[in-house]
Amino acid sequence: MARPMAALTPPDVLPDVLGLGLRVVFCGSAAGAVSARVGAYYAGPGNRFWPTLHRVGLTPQLLAPADFRTVLRYGIGLTDLCKTESGADADLPRQADDAAALAAKITQHRPAILAFNGKRAARVFLDAETLDYGEHARRIGETAIHVLPSTSGAARPWWDETFWRRVADATRGARGAARG
Repeated sequence: MARPMAALTPPDVLPDVLGLGLRVVFCGSAAGAVSARVGAYYAGPGNRFWPTLHRVGLTPQLLAPADFRTVLRYGIGLTDLCKTESGADADLPRQADDAAALAAKITQHRPAILAFNGKRAARVFLDAETLDYGEHARRIGETAIHVLPSTSGAARPWWDETFWRRVADATRGARGAARG
């Protein structure tokens, strides 16, 4: 008698970079096309993620996308709402978003802040048609939720580093202080 096959799930495009006691976990919609191709978060040539982390004081030096696994030493985590697809936000299939999985990860790892890199993932996760940048009233346990302007080159018209600086300021002294 044949045994039933387990349902196959597609592999994650990029691995989560998570741990206990982080100051902040950054969550995007999904890996962009370049990031998926090279296997590193925020690797697109016009993406401001890594320079912004350094400018606002979340990392002591400028990291390259290939160094993404080292963010844990600075109390930073990385994940995406959609782990199995890649590409531009407008091209992502809505059914690939997994808000429940993201909530479970945040509940398990308990970072001080969950910061969405752009509004798309935040709108899906918070089930909101519209929302503003900044801190939101909803929390996941003790974890505060912030929505930040996207660092994607495609989002340059809406860029405002002010909200990124507020997250950096809020993390100072938070659990998971930089261990670098």
